[in-house]
Amino acid sequence: MFFIADLHVHSRFSRATSKNLNLEALYQWARIKGINVVGTGDFTHPQWFKEIQEKLEPDGSGFFKMKNPPREPGLPGAKVSDTTVRFCLSSEISSIYKYGDKVRKNHNLIFAPDLETVSEINARLSQIGNLTADGRPILGLPSRDLLEIITECSERSYLIPAHVWTPWFSTLGSKGGYDSVDECFRDLSHLIFALETGLSSDPAMNWHWSALDRFALISNSDAHSAQKLGREATLFDTEMSYDAMFHALKSRDGFLGTYEFFPQEGKYHLDGHRKCGVSLNPSQTNYRSSGSPMFPQKKKLRVAITGWSLLYRN
Repeated sequence: MFFIADLHVHSRFSRATSKNLNLEALYQWARIKGINVVGTGDFTHPQWFKEIQEKLEPDGSGFFKMKNPPREPGLPGAKVSDTTVRFCLSSEISSIYKYGDKVRKNHNLIFAPDLETVSEINARLSQIGNLTADGRPILGLPSRDLLEIITECSERSYLIPAHVWTPWFSTLGSKGGYDSVDECFRDLSHLIFALETGLSSDPAMNWHWSALDRFALISNSDAHSAQKLGREATLFDTEMSYDAMFHALKSRDGFLGTYEFFPQEGKYHLDGHRKCGVSLNPSQTNYRSSGSPMFPQKKKLRVAITGWSLLYRN
């Protein structure tokens, strides 16, 4: 069956999020927007995980349903669809650590098939850092080691690097990332089968870099308020279950693609350099030669985002 998934969201326990961001609001907005599968977000936060346990229950597919779903959307004039809404246990981890001669700052999405696995993951991660301070906890844990921990907790737990082109907090970002997925995850890189591209990223640009061909490229809203749910989303045509969804991402059988936010509205879409006062649309950028008038030979610009960024990394 065809369904729409938004797998990267947050709760009110994450910084810079709406105080009204709760499971009921996510459920209501998912119905309004016709989204079938919504990430819970923030399952590492003790209070949010308690709410997940109290308000959600397994539906037998690896997804979760609300025990007492709200009947009304609570929004005057809002049209509610007949969408079946399910939740997928998910969270985002901010890893800040030193590897090699550089401080790395990577955000990663993690997913779990059941509450027992979440409890085990949280117990392991609580020994490394403070999970109560933020719904998106900051841990001094390399991305590679985070992947190892969650797969040790369950072979059905998965990690997907988040918004991989964002310069400041991503796997491939210019400020704290790497030049490849393999460099980041090293001996465990074969366990990475999908990448989240982010709101500023243009799929047509990503497709030009052959190193991404082995990954399913997904998009999600990274919603900090329930109203932002679905501004980007991932599309499937398969059985609506946890295992089928991730099998589709691994095999591409049943993975259809993404709904995309207008990339020019993303704050990292343009090439440029703030201190030099340079801001270029992709159509203006000469991708063939860093020696063009736009890119003087004496100093290459480090492009913040887009599928072209690694062509101009020092």
